[in-house]
Amino acid sequence: MNETIQTLKTRRSCKKYKSDPVPAELIDQIIEAGLCAPSANNTQNSIILAVTDKETRDLLSRVNAKYDAKKRPDPFYNAQTVLVVLAPKAYGNRVYDGSLVMGNLLNAAHALGVDACWIHRAKETFEDEEGIALLKRLGIEEEYEGIGNCILGYRDYEINPDLPRKDGRVFRI
Repeated sequence: MNETIQTLKTRRSCKKYKSDPVPAELIDQIIEAGLCAPSANNTQNSIILAVTDKETRDLLSRVNAKYDAKKRPDPFYNAQTVLVVLAPKAYGNRVYDGSLVMGNLLNAAHALGVDACWIHRAKETFEDEEGIALLKRLGIEEEYEGIGNCILGYRDYEINPDLPRKDGRVFRI
């Protein structure tokens, strides 16, 4: 089977991570893949915040947890790296383009042997005054909407890559 197709078929979300850091060179490759995602009219206006700093990672986790209906103490499941995808609020295709970036990040991570998961509530995090303040500290003045958090790390349990897909999801004409 084609290696790319195999990667797409076997990627699974991970929800329990070891404390081991992901090497910077792997993070850079994952980010590069994210930046190569398609975008409407090739606008390429999604941005990625690559967070490996513990203090900032913990701030994002704490703000995210405020909006978590399940009230998990760490919605990032102990993952030490967070790649936050944001897109300009004024851009009509922001969610679609940012979602493609997220998909590329997740699949690239798997291809490189790094576990990942899409964590929601990035929108709420960067509508929160602490999220807005973080962007301002980074010199990001334009209004951005959080699309998703891609957490990265190494799983602390076994994942079944052979989970079956649901039937009845394709209709041929």
